[in-house]
This record gives sequence, structure tokens and C-alpha cells, in this order.
Amino acid sequence: MYLTDNDEITMRLVHYFVTKENYQPIIVNGSENEIWLENIDKPYSVIRINANYIHNNDQLQYDLYRSKSIIKQIKKKTFSLTCDMLNIQINLGENVDIKSIEDKHVDSIYIDSADDKNILEIFPEIKNDIVDKGDAVDFFLNVTKDINEATEKKNKLYEKTFGKKTIIITYLLIAINLVVFFLSQSNKELLLRFGMNKTFVVDYHEYYRLITAAFFHVNLLHLVCNMYSLYVIGSQIETLLGKFKFLIIYFISAISASLLSGLLTNGLSVGASGAIFGLLGSLVYFGYHYRLYLGNSLIYNVIPIIIINLVIGFSISNIDNFAHIGGLLGGVFSSMMVGIEGKTDKSDRINGAIITIVFIGFLAFMLFK
Repeated sequence: MYLTDNDEITMRLVHYFVTKENYQPIIVNGSENEIWLENIDKPYSVIRINANYIHNNDQLQYDLYRSKSIIKQIKKKTFSLTCDMLNIQINLGENVDIKSIEDKHVDSIYIDSADDKNILEIFPEIKNDIVDKGDAVDFFLNVTKDINEATEKKNKLYEKTFGKKTIIITYLLIAINLVVFFLSQSNKELLLRFGMNKTFVVDYHEYYRLITAAFFHVNLLHLVCNMYSLYVIGSQIETLLGKFKFLIIYFISAISASLLSGLLTNGLSVGASGAIFGLLGSLVYFGYHYRLYLGNSLIYNVIPIIIINLVIGFSISNIDNFAHIGGLLGGVFSSMMVGIEGKTDKSDRINGAIITIVFIGFLAFMLFK
């Protein structure tokens, strides 16, 4: 096996970005002799390593135009107002002046080695990324082994996150709602006794209503609609985030739904829809962190469902839309608090916990004030 200098530079760069900076390859149709890497949590969301020979500025200008068109697609898919790209050229001709072509969202650099000062200014730690070279075969095998190990680690995380799991909590919640509904049909006073009502919570300190209201339903249609939604959305959140996190999000969403409902309405409010909206909020938060892969699902499925249901809620008088909004916000904030494995770190979860506590505390303060 024979490796050219450009081959070695490319492999060293890919090795560093994948194993040390947690970038991962993305497939770009029609790209030959170039590698595209993404990490939307980095200052440079996309890094492109181009080994194609660029012989003059006109060709470089076209290359940049093509790169920008691909960036536009990535921006749309990831809901990004900006998507800064590092365009690394490793095979430029003598007639090319890379500094004469500038773009505010694409930084282009030319390097002739992995220790080039241009790349070191942006990624100073690259000099510490050592790969035993040996002969060409050893170098190739060592680089490939390290990249495969890093990729396998990511694949295990994705498999753990998206893999099929046994659904328990969702079915248990549905069962509790069904039992409560049939009990309330034989005793109508239960609805009044456990539904959310500002007067009873504030004046008579019946705080349990903040949670119990989420398990009562007015009629069969109300129950069926909510339980179907819980089945579809709840099973997804339970699969993606796990049972314990799912429970935390569900009950915090139910409480925040009851608090905002009590703050802005005076009637009796019941139903699981506030907590279900919280699960929708959680799905949006999760999808945002996996937006490179789930962006289309968010745009065409989840977000339209939320908007349509809120519009319907404001159009029909007997729907407590304030509970829906409270649950939605509670779901987003509590999802920040419990975090997404491999995507949110400790500081993000602490910030999420602070926001959740402040949000719940503010609603409670305003309600009891």
C-alpha cells in the first residue's frame, strides 16, 4: 500500500476530528475525494476536507459556491440561522489565492501538513493527536482502528437510544386513566373532588389536585383522544429517554399544566392533555438535539401537531388551552433537566433544573398570590 502526502494529511485530520472533537462523517451526494464531518455543537458545525485538485481561483470560487449550497440544506434541516463551515483545501495549485475569496459563513484554509500553522491556529490540540505511523499499512490500520472505535461508541449510543424497548410506564398510565374513568362514571362527584380548580387548591390547600386532575376525563371521547395520544407519544418518549425520565417529564408537565390553568382560568380542569403536551415538548427538545437526523420529522410531523392542537384549543371554548401551554413548557424545561444521554452535559442539566424550578415556582407564586 502506498499513501500520498495528501492521503496521510486527510487521514490524520479525520482521525483527529472524529476521535478528539467528536465529529462524525455525513454523506454528501456527488462528493468525490472529499470528506464532510458534522458536529452541530461546535463553533464550526461542518468541516469539509477536500483533496480534489484546485488549479485556479475560478475553480475555487465554484467549489465554494457548491459548498454553500450544501450548507443551506444543512441549515434548513437543523433549524440553524447560521451554520459556519471550515473548508479545508489540501490540494491547491500555485495560481490559487485562497485569501482573495471570502465568505462570512465559510472559512477556507489551505494546509500542506497536519502540523500546518493554519490548522493549528483553529485547533491547537491537533498537535497532540499522535498516530503511530510505521509503514503505510500500519498507519492506515491504526487510523482506521481508532476511527472505528470512536464510531462504534457513537453507534452503541444511538442503538441504546433508538433501539426497541419494552413499553411499561405508558401502558401503566393508560391503565390508571381507564380505571379512574370508569370509577368516575359511577360516581360523578369524583370529578369535582379531584379536578383542578383554583379555589380548592388556594383556599382549601388541596394540592393533590395539581396531579390528580391529569387522570380524570369528562366523557369517553375525551378519554379515547387523550389515551391514543398518550399511547403514540408516550411510547416514543419512554423509548428515547427511558422510563424514569419519562415519569419525571410527565408529572412535571401535569403540574405545570394545572398551575397555569389555575392561574388563568376559574373553572374545573381535567384531562391528561396537559401532560401529553409536555411529552410533545420533550419530543421537540429531543429532536432538536438530533435535528440533523430528525429535522424533517420535527418540521412536518411534531411541530404542526402542536400548532394545530393549540389553534383548535383557542377555537373551542371548553378546551383548556392554558393547561396545554403550561404542559408544553413544563415538558421542554423538565427535558432539559433530565437531559439526553450523550447530548447534554452536567451543566446543561443544572441549567435545566434551575429553569424548571423557577418556572414552577413562578406559576405557584402567582397562583397563590
